[in-house]
Formats: sequence, structure tokens, C-alpha cells
Amino acid sequence: MNPNPYIDEVLQALAETVRRFADERVKPGFQERDKTRVLDRSLLREMGELGFICPELPEQYGGLGMGCLAAGVVHEEIARADLSLSYLNLLASLNGQILSQYGNPEVVGPWLKKIVRGEAICAIALTEPRGGSDAANLRLRIERDGDCYVINGEKTSISAADQADITVVFGRTGTPAAGAHGVTALMVPMDTPGLATNRFDCHGQRAIGRGSIFFENVRVPASHRLGDENKGFVQVMHGFDFSRSLIGLQCLAVARAALDETWAYITQRQAFGQPLSAFQGVTHPLAAFDTEVEGARLLCLQGLWLKDKGLPHSAEAGMAKWWGPKLAYDVIHQCLLCFGHGGYDRGVMEQRLRDVLGFQIGDGTAQIMKTVIARTRAGRQFVPA
Repeated sequence: MNPNPYIDEVLQALAETVRRFADERVKPGFQERDKTRVLDRSLLREMGELGFICPELPEQYGGLGMGCLAAGVVHEEIARADLSLSYLNLLASLNGQILSQYGNPEVVGPWLKKIVRGEAICAIALTEPRGGSDAANLRLRIERDGDCYVINGEKTSISAADQADITVVFGRTGTPAAGAHGVTALMVPMDTPGLATNRFDCHGQRAIGRGSIFFENVRVPASHRLGDENKGFVQVMHGFDFSRSLIGLQCLAVARAALDETWAYITQRQAFGQPLSAFQGVTHPLAAFDTEVEGARLLCLQGLWLKDKGLPHSAEAGMAKWWGPKLAYDVIHQCLLCFGHGGYDRGVMEQRLRDVLGFQIGDGTAQIMKTVIARTRAGRQFVPA
């Protein structure tokens, strides 16, 4: 990791420790997990035992209280070895923020400790069959019945849908006309009666997987509500600024790994009596992408630094989310071409390309992120949609 103003000696030491673990334990199973589509739960528990899951959470929930930049450096190093596996870090950090800030401590506390120890996976269920980017226009229904909420409907394209132990579910408790102000969030254990899942055959991130969650009269105690009734979307969505910076870092970490391997490869591969690195047509595109990756990474770290300081960071998070995944895809594509037919064959480079592509779709498209940035700069009243 190159020195920069956001990474101090403590974070540098953490990054080096995580990288050793990732090289020794995560990287060897990278391709096998993609083929089998099976997560290694024991590997997740190892990560938890070492403090690599939610280091930003307070110690009362099992975290290290190190801040969001610590989560960032961990995400980078795990993603370098396997982006799909690092998605578990992302889900833990995003949902960890939501549960710790908006949940009943007596209810969410035990689950948070399990998540941090790598003993539980928490999904987030927001997307529905008729709406992805229009996330506030939800149809899944949540109705109050005494001391419980009753859930009916479907969520789709949910990461780890069939592997999660609990899920943060967003549904409509108010009228459709209320939009985002009629949405409530609940923590739902996945073994609750009336709940079922399936799994898609996705292009990338196959070890994590995506699928649908079906709710038929699923009853959840009112104590499992996250935030206020009808305000769950407005309150909880602020946590996505944190995860968007992390997503940028994860994708860029994969791009950096691809660049490192490609720079080494072109010095060894011979063509016309010279190494490929002797040809500017090969090195100049890599040099340009290397420059952009360094700049984009600093932007992501800046977003996390601002969050740690309690400063506004929505624009930076939006920039990180749309630029990081797209840039990573373009970089890995160029690296794959440098490897020629060897890169096109099923292998590490083509798997990386498949894995990063999904982040241009999930967790907010580029168009939505640019709208977020525009609203921050010009004012929401001047950028209504």
C-alpha cells in the first residue's frame, strides 16, 4: 500500500496484517468458490476472530472502535484476493451501521456480535421486482398487528439471499403517496415462518449469489423495528454513503491487483525480440489507468475520512460509487487484453471482470449517483429527479 495522508501507521499495520491473511487464506480458494458457488463459513469465522469484520463498530458490539477508514483498508485487502468474499465485509459494515444506530440494543446487540465474529451473515432487502433505482417506491407491505408487524411481498436481486441469517427489510407502512416517508425498516431472522428464498445464476460474485426473498404473512416483533415507523428509508439510507465509499475501494483494489500483475507480465512476455513493455501502445494505456486508479482511491478514502470526522460526504460517496466500479471494469478489461488469449481463457482476470461488473448495477447505478452529486452541488430543489 502506497503512503497517503489518510493512512497512518496503525492503519498501515492493519492493512499489512490483513494482506498476509488474504494471500494465505483467501486467495487460494478464489476460483474454486466461484465454480462451486459455495461460501466458506469457516473462513468467515477466521476473519471475525482476527477482527477483520466491522472494525469500525464500538467495542460493546464486538468491534474495535477504529473508525471507517479501518474498514476501508480491510475491504481493500480482502477484495484484492477475492471481491466476492469481500462482499461479506461490505454487508457486515453497512448493516452493522444500520443495526447499531437504529435498532433496539437488546435485540440487535447479540446479532451484531455474531456478525462481527463471522458467525452470522446479514443481508439487506430493498430492491423489488418492479423497482430498483426507484428504491422509495416500495410495494412490499408491512402492517402493524398488536405487538408484531406482518410482512407480505417479495424482494429481489438480494445479495446472499439464500445464505443470510438475518435481513434488514424495507417495506411500506404508509400510503403509496407518502413515497420515502411511508417506509419502515425491520430486522428479520431468516428462519421466521412464512419466509422463502431462491437463487439466481448470476454472471459474477457467484460465491455470494443473489436471489429473491418471499414473505407470506411473516410475523416479526415490533421490537425488531429499525428507526421510526414510516421513517425507515429516510433515516437508514444515510448509511449508504458509508458503503458506497467502501464499494469504490473494493473494486479499485481488484483493479490495482490486475495492474500489478499486468505490469509484471509485460516485462517478461517477448514480442518482436523485445518485452511488451517496450511498446508504448501497451504501456501508455496502463499508465493512464494507473493514474486514474490512484486518484479514485484517494477520493474513496477521503469519503471515509470525512465520515470519521462527522462531516458531509454524500457527494464524495456518490463519486466513489459510480467512478470506482466503472474504472475498475475498464482497467481489468485492458489488463485482460494485455494477456491476450491467456487472459480471455477462464481464469483470474476474466473472473475479476465478471465480479466487478455487478457493482455498476447494485447499490445505486451511476445515473443515481450522479443525481446525488448534482443535488449536493446545486441543491435538491433544483434537481428534483
